Amino acid sequence: MKFKNARKIHFIGIGGIGVSAMARMALKEGKKVTGSNLAESEITSELKKLGAVIKFHHDGENIEYGTDLVIFSPAVPKDNSELLKAKKIGIPAISYPRSLGDVSENKYTIAVSGTHGKTTTTAMLADVLRHSYFDPTVIVGSLLKKEKTNFIHGNSKYFVTEACEYKRSFLELKPNILVITNIDLDHLDYFKNIFDIQKAFKELIAKMGEKDYIVCDPNDKRVAPALVKAVSKVVDYTTQGAIGLNLKIPGEHNIKNAFACLAVANILGINHSDAIKSLNNFEGTWRRFELKGKTKKGALIYDDYAHNPTEVQVTLKGAREFFKDKKITVIFQPHLYSRTKIFLEDFAKSFNDVDRVIVLPIYAAREEEDKEINSKILASKIKKNNRETYYIEYEKMLNEFNSDIFGQEDVILTMGAGDVYKIGEKILGNNKK
Repeated sequence: MKFKNARKIHFIGIGGIGVSAMARMALKEGKKVTGSNLAESEITSELKKLGAVIKFHHDGENIEYGTDLVIFSPAVPKDNSELLKAKKIGIPAISYPRSLGDVSENKYTIAVSGTHGKTTTTAMLADVLRHSYFDPTVIVGSLLKKEKTNFIHGNSKYFVTEACEYKRSFLELKPNILVITNIDLDHLDYFKNIFDIQKAFKELIAKMGEKDYIVCDPNDKRVAPALVKAVSKVVDYTTQGAIGLNLKIPGEHNIKNAFACLAVANILGINHSDAIKSLNNFEGTWRRFELKGKTKKGALIYDDYAHNPTEVQVTLKGAREFFKDKKITVIFQPHLYSRTKIFLEDFAKSFNDVDRVIVLPIYAAREEEDKEINSKILASKIKKNNRETYYIEYEKMLNEFNSDIFGQEDVILTMGAGDVYKIGEKILGNNKK
């Protein structure tokens, strides 16, 4: 059963950023949508407003009579009661990445891949295409700031989507244009090493033809090996002209993301100055150096999704360039025991551009506790690099943090892929300007 042919779809993990986008697409197309999730959120609330019926627990009984297709998050375990029920009664069940592949089959697919920068680049590209009347369908791994959604319905053949390398999910896609922002070490709970990651990119590139395009930095030492057997045209985004480019979002990494968008725009025949104008008006996405607000005493609260050493470093470098004369305090929540353990020394060196670091307990997500690593170890490592560093329990930080000690000269940045953003929201909720 293909996504386009299903009339009633049940989504397991419907609150996830990717799965929820597919649910929005289904609702827009007039399909009946049911779903399950372990917790309520703004995302599930919006889906319910759009007509989705959602249960906040997993149970085989959640799959209603007449369901044609089940779509599940890659995070859902194989023994999930709803997956087992679907199998028992003969309802086809496909993963979220497979459903993306279904959608892309009949579209001109522009897939944005890379270890860092996928979300921002996808969102930038969506703006460029929409402002040039390409009317694309868009799925992005965050919420677009202006539209407050992770899905945009388009009426053209163009489909812009993130292409995630984790568990080789992006192999479900067959891109017409593939953007590779970069290749770096990450997801080492799945990949063996950098060569395994590069192999995954090679496998994706092998699916592409002579009329397709690969937009990347071919001179990047970690990208180049993935291009060895490419038959598609390789377009070097670093050669794009950038006269007039003046982004609202900080950081050299975002300039590179913009260059990649300009390269795609050129392939599609979009006027260069129009593309520059769209990029200059781009305001960012949810949880990507997002300004959350200001306290009564004038401290700025930002939030960012960065969760591996490279992302942390480039984000904080950009923050320091943006706020040259302010004191920056980072509230960092490490994500995954495996990532923290493998990259411990790299994380310890990632905070040199800020004045103060507060480290929270590790956000375990899909992992079991590893007693060989914890945030106290990380905090002590950061402190050895001459940073003012503290370890504080999450609940204490959430309920007792006194933002009154921060004023107009301060920036507070919550950082991590878990629920650290709630701390910034709590500060602002208690202390609105």
